[in-house]
Amino acid sequence: MTLSLFLTACTLPASTLTPEPVSVTDTFLPTQTFTAPAPTQTFTPLPPTETSTPTSIPYVNELNATVSADLLSCRYGPGALYLYLFAFKKGANIQITGRADGNDWVLVENGQQDCWIHTKFVDVQGDPQTLKSIYPDDYKLPVSPYYGPSTVLSATRDGDKVTVTWIEILVSPGKYENENMFPYLIEVWRCENGEIIFDTLGARYPVITFTDQAGCKIPSHGRVFVQEKHGYAGPAEIPWPAYTTP
Repeated sequence: MTLSLFLTACTLPASTLTPEPVSVTDTFLPTQTFTAPAPTQTFTPLPPTETSTPTSIPYVNELNATVSADLLSCRYGPGALYLYLFAFKKGANIQITGRADGNDWVLVENGQQDCWIHTKFVDVQGDPQTLKSIYPDDYKLPVSPYYGPSTVLSATRDGDKVTVTWIEILVSPGKYENENMFPYLIEVWRCENGEIIFDTLGARYPVITFTDQAGCKIPSHGRVFVQEKHGYAGPAEIPWPAYTTP
């Protein structure tokens, strides 16, 4: 089935459990008034101090939602630059079954081909964060039958700026590409203000520059896809450049 790309720009904008301190009352022996040896003191050990343990998130398998936008694009991947599948009309009732790790896109159950939407444009009955994160580990983009993957040539850093280059793959216009789509789709999980943010970036030429800060516990990473109307070739993993303090 021939796909077309409809670009949608989507921009969007955690509780601390403090355990109650355990009160320990000291017990003192009465003053000794005799000269005989005092009996051996026997102490009853106090129960172990309670320590807080991480509470696992009660994941749900699906949530119901209603489309609030007039026309909502549903895409092959969790971002506005992935290939367009179709659109939902306002008021449509849908079920969402998973989410992407690092942004606000969720997966819609849709028969043979599920697709992704942004939570900004739906009213969800519940918290989308209780859905299991399935992208990128448990969801695969459709594979291009016509093109092979590229290879990353370099990934360099200048402070917070990372520049990535890769081998050019020429996607023929018309049957495989149109003027509204990017032939390269770059996925980056980058650090911003101490948090990992998932961004999808588009490029027409085999080079891109973006911001990646220091200060995240999880390492930044990314990959490059070749995108054409029938699917995706790749990915080519980016050898992430280490952050060095200026």
